[in-house]
This record gives sequence, C-alpha cells and structure tokens, in this order.
Amino acid sequence: MKKEDLRIVYMGTPEFAVESLRCLVEGGYNVVGVITMPDKPAGRGHKLQYSPVKQYALEHNLPLLQPEKLKDETFLEALRAWNADLQIVVAFRMLPEVVWNMPRLGTFNLHASLLPQYRGAAPINWAVINGETETGITTFFLKHEIDTGEVIQQVAVPIADTDDAGSVHDRLMYLGGKLIVETVDALLEGTVRTIPQENMTVSGELRPAPKIFKETCRIDWNQPVKRIYDFIRGLSPYPTAWTELVQPDGSVVVLKIFETEKLIQSHHLTPGSICTDGKTYLHVAAADGWVSIRSLQLPGKKRLKVDELLRGFRMNNDFRVQ
Repeated sequence: MKKEDLRIVYMGTPEFAVESLRCLVEGGYNVVGVITMPDKPAGRGHKLQYSPVKQYALEHNLPLLQPEKLKDETFLEALRAWNADLQIVVAFRMLPEVVWNMPRLGTFNLHASLLPQYRGAAPINWAVINGETETGITTFFLKHEIDTGEVIQQVAVPIADTDDAGSVHDRLMYLGGKLIVETVDALLEGTVRTIPQENMTVSGELRPAPKIFKETCRIDWNQPVKRIYDFIRGLSPYPTAWTELVQPDGSVVVLKIFETEKLIQSHHLTPGSICTDGKTYLHVAAADGWVSIRSLQLPGKKRLKVDELLRGFRMNNDFRVQ
C-alpha cells in the first residue's frame, strides 16, 4: 500500500503533538481526520481557546472531531465513518478499547520517554527532575494498561546538566515528528518487529511519571543543592517551581523560580535563608550549599532576571523562603 492510500486518523492536543501532525501532512500521508480535546476557557475573559492541534487542523482543512466522551456513540459512528487503517496518538488521553482497537493496523502512540521508564502524564518533567542524563521517544501499540504496549521504535536523547524541561520538550517534539513518519513507513513496508516491554532491559528501578499538580511544584529547601537545581529546571518553564518568600514584616508572597545555578559551599545557615547584595545576586541556602537564583517571577509580574527584579523589589538578608 502507498502512503497516499493509507487512511490515518490523528489524535493529539498540545503543541508537542502539532509537529508530528505537520510531518505527516507535509510528507504527503493521507490524514483523513483529527481528534482533539474540546475547547477550554482560558484567560481573564474565559474565552474558549482552541488547542494547538485544532488550530493546525483548521488551517489545513482537516476534518475534526472534539468528543467530550470517547465512548459516546455519536462520536464512535463518526470515527467509524472515517474508515481509518491506522490511528496515531500523540499527547492526547487514555483511549477505550473500542477506539484503539478499531483500525485494521491498530493504534500506536508516541511517548516522550524510553519506555518502560517514565510511564505516565509528565515523562519529560520527571526525567529532568530526577537528574537523568538520557531520555528519548518511543512508538508503541496501545493496549489496556496505559503506556505498556509493545514497543515499535525508540530513539535515545542526552539530557545536559544545563537543559530544562522546555529544551528537552522541544528536542523530543522535533525528533518525534521524524519517528512518527519512520514508524508509519515501517508499517507500510511490513518491517515492524515489536518488542514486549517486559522483555526490555532496564538499568535500575522503573520510575513513574505521574501528573504534576501545583503542590508537586513546591520547592523543599532542605534538599541538597543538586536535587533542588534539577527540580527547578525539571519544572521550567512550565508548570514552574515555586516557593513562599517571607518578608521581614511576616507577610508572604509566592515566587516562581525558572533558572538557577549550583553553588556547593559550606555554611551554617538554616535552609531557606537568603543571602543577597540587594542588587545583583540572590542566593538561597540549601542543605549542602547555595542555590543561586537567575530568573524568577513575582505574582502579577513578568519573568525577570534576578538583577532586574532586585532593582524594583528591595530585598535583604532578613528575607527568607519556605
């Protein structure tokens, strides 16, 4: 079968999923329909906002479905009418069997980790938070348990100590588009040899990648410097690590922290203590040294370099974080 004859339904929602869809469309593959999440209210006016995948689908006149419930019979009838040979899922949601089992060639997913490591909703964030030096992308066929299906292809990617979740996200997004196309080509050529995840060699324990909530992002200053440094970059630029800044009068404001440096120096201060000249640097005491803050954000303000913030927000060593 030629790629122009293979009927593909594509499912995805965020920016990460747009690149793979773009590679399929621009590569001449036959995308007969796109499925994305319903529009969500956003901003102060709570106006309904299109997902990045919906925006791309509309710009390229691709048929679109936005089901509230994936078992809804009206949706299932519309999906059957597309008569897909293959379904591809990138950053969407868990599918019921009636959906993933529909096409004759099955449904495969692109996951942003080297499965079976980091199964779950936030694999990029957790890989960086845990200080991993390597991650990757995986295509695998869907089955009942989430992120457990047989692996089709994988590509490993190094994580530098200076990377954050945003830089790793972008690298995996572009590589993912290429891997999606390679996986479809392998299916067309009949060269796919899948590997059950339970047969794959894993060094160390399996680490999960659960959904991240606001409280997950709170910084614990009692940790070693390296742990705090990795935690902050693993949540940067989104959803962003945060802490409470306690002012000398006892009032508290929330600080979002995006970028830091490690300073391994002995001190005798309580973790969370602040050392600053009020102009150019802001160091926070950790268990075994200092976390030097490079960029941060106050409520209602934009993200600033530390010297920019200190010019407008006076701070001294009587402040602390908790």
